[in-house]
Amino acid sequence: MANTAVVPSGKLHDMTGPIAENGKEILVSIKNIDITFGKGDNAVRAVQNASFDIYKGETFSLVGESGSGKTTIGRAVIRVNPLAAGEIDYKGVKISGKIPHSLDRDVIRNVQMVFQDPAASLNERATVDYIISEGLYNFHLYENEADRVQKVENMINAVGLLPEHLTRYPHEFSGGQRQRIGIARAMVMEPELVVADEPISALDVSIRAQVLNLMKKFQREKGLTYLFIAHDLSVVRFISDRIGVIYKGRIVEVASSEELFNFPLHPYTHSLISAIPIPDPKLEKGKVLYTYDPSIHDYSTDKPDFVCIGHDHWIYGNKKEIEEYKAIREKGEPLKPITIADPETAAEANKHRSETIDAEAEKQFLEAPVHDTGSLWYSILSFFLPILGIIGALLFKGHRHYRNYHACMKGAIAGFAVIIAILLIFALLLVLSIV
Repeated sequence: MANTAVVPSGKLHDMTGPIAENGKEILVSIKNIDITFGKGDNAVRAVQNASFDIYKGETFSLVGESGSGKTTIGRAVIRVNPLAAGEIDYKGVKISGKIPHSLDRDVIRNVQMVFQDPAASLNERATVDYIISEGLYNFHLYENEADRVQKVENMINAVGLLPEHLTRYPHEFSGGQRQRIGIARAMVMEPELVVADEPISALDVSIRAQVLNLMKKFQREKGLTYLFIAHDLSVVRFISDRIGVIYKGRIVEVASSEELFNFPLHPYTHSLISAIPIPDPKLEKGKVLYTYDPSIHDYSTDKPDFVCIGHDHWIYGNKKEIEEYKAIREKGEPLKPITIADPETAAEANKHRSETIDAEAEKQFLEAPVHDTGSLWYSILSFFLPILGIIGALLFKGHRHYRNYHACMKGAIAGFAVIIAILLIFALLLVLSIV
C-alpha cells in the first residue's frame, strides 16, 4: 500500500501511476470495496467486493439497472461515500478513508464530477460566472482577476455558450445549456479524472449527442479520463474503451467495449444487451427479450470469484461457470444476445412472459392467510364505526389480509358517506329554519 503521508501537497497531478501488465498506466484502482448504508440490522450493502482499474486517458463505463450501485461507487471515488471495506487508489496512492488534508485537496483538484441533474447540481442563487469560478477561488488557480476572467470566458466559449451568459442565473437556461455549465465548472479545474454520473439521461435525445461530443472533445484536447456512469448501453458502446457491468452492488463482468458486446458471457450482461431498442419497428416487434434470473446460479458449495478468462475479460462466477465461459470465449464465435423471431412468435413469447408474471402476482394474492375471509361483519362494523374501520383496514393490509382490508374500506367509505349526507341535510334544515 502506498504511503499517503509522503505525497507533497499539489504534486499528485505530476505523479505517474503504476503500470499494468498490458503496459497502460493505472489512474484509479478500485480494490475489493464494500459500501454500506445504515448500521446493525438496518444496514444495507450497496456495493459488495467491487474491483476494477481505470487506465489513464480511457473512458471506463459502469452500467447496470437503477439501484445497482453505479452512482454509489462514483461518489466513493470523489470521497463522498465512505468505504466499509477495501480501498481506492489514485496513481498508487490510497485516497479512501482518513488521509492528510493536503492530499484531500489534491484529490478534489484532480477529480471532478458532472452530475445527472443539471438543475439540482447548480446553485440557483449564483451567477454562471461565480459557479464556474468557485473552484478557481477555492484553489487560487489564477494569477490575477484578469487571468480568472480570461479562463472563465475561454471555458464558457469552449462549451458552446457566450460570455454574456456569465451574468445570468441557471434558471434562465435550458437543460442542455445547464449541463454545459456543469461541464465547464468541472473542466475549468483542469482535472485528470471526471466522474460523469449519467450526464445525458435528463436531456432531450437531440441534445445528448452534442453533450457527448463536447465531452469527447475535452478528452482529446486535455487527455482526460472518464468514469462514465450510465444505463443506456446503446450510448455506452460507442463512447467507451472498457465497460464494467454491475448487478446489485457486485461487478459481474468487465471487458473492452467490442469484447463485451461480441461476447456477453454473464447472463445479466446478456439481458441488458437484449433490452437495447432496435430502431426498425418491425425488427423491434420481433425481438425476443431475455430476462435474467439470478436463481440459475448455484453458489451453495462452489463459491464464485471474479477472475480473468483471457482477452482482458473479467467475469464473476464459480469454477464450473468460469470453465463454461472460457470454452465459449475460446471458440471465438461472437454471440448473438439479441434474437429476432417472427413477430407473431415473439409477441406470443412476450405475452406468455407477461401472463407468467401476472399469474405469479395472482398466486401471491390468492395465497393470503386463512382468516382473510372478507367477512360481511367487517363491512358492517366499519360502516357504523368508520374511523376504527380505516384503522382496521390499514392493520389488515400490513398483514396481507387483503380481503378483510377491502371489506373494512368499503364499510368505512359508506359510513363516511352517510355521515356527510346527514350533516348536509341538517345544515340545509338549519338554513331553512333561519330563513
